[in-house]
Amino acid sequence: MSALIACHPAPAPSDWRAAMRDLITSPAALFELLQLSADQLGWSEQAARDFPLRLPRAFARRMQPGDPQDPLLLQVLASQQELLTAPGFSSDPTGETGAANPQPGIIHKYHGRVLLLVTGSCAIHCRYCFRRHFPYADNQNSRAEWPAALAAIAADRSISEVIFSGGDPLVAGDEPLRELVQALADIPQLRRLRVHTRLPIVIPERVTAQLLETLSSSRLQTVMVVHSNHANEIDPQVAQAFARIRGAGITLLNQSVLLAGINDTAAALIALSERLFEAGALPYYLHLLDKVAGAAHFDVSEARARELHREIAARLPGYLLPKLVREVAGAPAKVLL
Repeated sequence: MSALIACHPAPAPSDWRAAMRDLITSPAALFELLQLSADQLGWSEQAARDFPLRLPRAFARRMQPGDPQDPLLLQVLASQQELLTAPGFSSDPTGETGAANPQPGIIHKYHGRVLLLVTGSCAIHCRYCFRRHFPYADNQNSRAEWPAALAAIAADRSISEVIFSGGDPLVAGDEPLRELVQALADIPQLRRLRVHTRLPIVIPERVTAQLLETLSSSRLQTVMVVHSNHANEIDPQVAQAFARIRGAGITLLNQSVLLAGINDTAAALIALSERLFEAGALPYYLHLLDKVAGAAHFDVSEARARELHREIAARLPGYLLPKLVREVAGAPAKVLL
């Protein structure tokens, strides 16, 4: 750990808002932290204008200075490769606009569950993000819009689970989240609340006592699905955040994306599953890349993905083996491979 970036000590556990205010958004600051140049990184100013750099310092501290191929760095690097066009890649690879977006702030693709876009903001901009082109401006879902979204959910008796999504829903403050959870708990047919978030990975101090009380004190059974792609993302602070989540009685799962040059080896995937389980999260999904415009350089073929999955299945117990899936626009569920 001594070789990792040591400047900017980690904020106190309750100081997550300070961490959000201190995000790295300047390419020059990133280059200085990692002791690398734009040329070494293949940095693209145009790609960064199209999808700006946002990087929490807690995540940056886990990167290896001087290494342009660091697997955490490559996830946030605005690369010249993003400017290349690729057949089959689009702005809406998973079919989240149109009929699947029946009203602002709601995405409803699968039977029995609905996504509620709590906020369009994220703490980190992952370059492979399938929502990097999503029309957030048309999907504002602040407190003023919540009543309409909640009424739509209450009117559909088939919905038993609401999924907080975004952006990242935990960018919202504890008090707005408390109001939203309480309102959902008042809808009789709802049984579960699921939270899809990357914040416990990239800003682990976001996992506050108030947040955990909010998520665990209603009648709804709560599941948190975090997003980690590489074992190096899970440091002692992340493991402590996981312990707090589990201590609140919240089921903790992880989903990953298979990314070329980052985790597309059996060794990397096995290390991730082992590290997740040691920290208290169960590997859940391994997604093939959603073919979003600008991310073709991360793509791993389905044939290679199946081969990797067979390799790790032969070396891991079943409970550490994530399901290999692809999301297909218009399909009634994720497609198991």
